Amino acid sequence: MARVTVEDCIEKIPNRFRLVLLSAHRARNIAAGADIRVDRDNDKNPVVALREIADERLDLDSLGESLVNGLQRVIPQDDDEAPSHARSQPAEETAEPKALPAPAEMDEAAMLKALQSDRDGPNDGRM
Repeated sequence: MARVTVEDCIEKIPNRFRLVLLSAHRARNIAAGADIRVDRDNDKNPVVALREIADERLDLDSLGESLVNGLQRVIPQDDDEAPSHARSQPAEETAEPKALPAPAEMDEAAMLKALQSDRDGPNDGRM
């Protein structure tokens, strides 16, 4: 394939948003050192990623899973995989989390001064 077009890839991934996400993720993987599955032909990584999608050289489900896993900030734990210290303590001995102390209340003058300083910006001589 000499030139890849969006139409070639839309046949494989009908949702254009998903196509952009998956091809961008694949291009980042290529930049990080992943093996290329088509001839590079002096093309840049995004074009190589689109050519791989158009030629059906990628498992799109695993690529999608890899994208989602890379974006997750919290990895859910199964009940079977609970930390060992959580399983060893009986329910009666589980301590309640300590509450944070209440913030000190400001008087009206101090609050007004703080709000004015936020509005006026830092007083360090910069404009």
